[in-house]
Amino acid sequence: MEKEKVTSQKVRSRLKELEDEKYKEFHSGLLPGTENILGVRLPALRSLAKEIAKNDWEEWFFQKNDIYYEETMLRGLVTAYAKMDCDTRLSYIRAFVPDINNWAVCDCVSNTYKDAKKFPEKYWEFIAPYFLSDKEYEARFGAVMLLSHFVKEEYVEEGLLRLEEIHQEGYYAKMAAAWAISVYFAAFPERMLKMDSIIAASSISVICPKSGVRSSIFSSEAGRSYADKSTSELAPISFPTFSQLPT
Repeated sequence: MEKEKVTSQKVRSRLKELEDEKYKEFHSGLLPGTENILGVRLPALRSLAKEIAKNDWEEWFFQKNDIYYEETMLRGLVTAYAKMDCDTRLSYIRAFVPDINNWAVCDCVSNTYKDAKKFPEKYWEFIAPYFLSDKEYEARFGAVMLLSHFVKEEYVEEGLLRLEEIHQEGYYAKMAAAWAISVYFAAFPERMLKMDSIIAASSISVICPKSGVRSSIFSSEAGRSYADKSTSELAPISFPTFSQLPT
């Protein structure tokens, strides 16, 4: 079957058919400062992205002439859904990341790169530079990719070290780093509390300097006693999941 050429005009026409004024009002409240929202729900965007991914979309992707928030979301989702080898996909992701300009595009797209589970080494190496970026949403991208695909025991210490590398001062970069730390702690509380290198305490101190958390609490008698408690005795930790993102 011959592939249809994807153009900005066609994409905008489809998006206009899917816009929802009430959802626009709701979603705009979650994205302060983002004024170009049509109000298309995420499941509809995902379906449209999968359709686009089966057609001739590459030229449209690289034009980067988005008018609407949803166009940027679509371009990111297409890089996740289109069939291609891992190295090619990473090249498209690299081209897309500088266009991320809000938390919703960052988080929804990052969570959609499912082949990170198939090629963890390549993705782990790929995301490394983003933790050092001086751009807010590039730093957030690194943190969200980490918590989306690398919340595994073998990545705990290296993951926290990477989060410590985030020195971007933007709110959304710092919140993503704090979120990632909370996810690691919820997943591996005993491992986090018993780390000989005290990376956990250092990470929290870097991300939340006013919290009063210091490495000494983990080396004190009280700290060691707390670390020796069983997981069942630890206070439950609540943190957001991608299923809670607005649809």
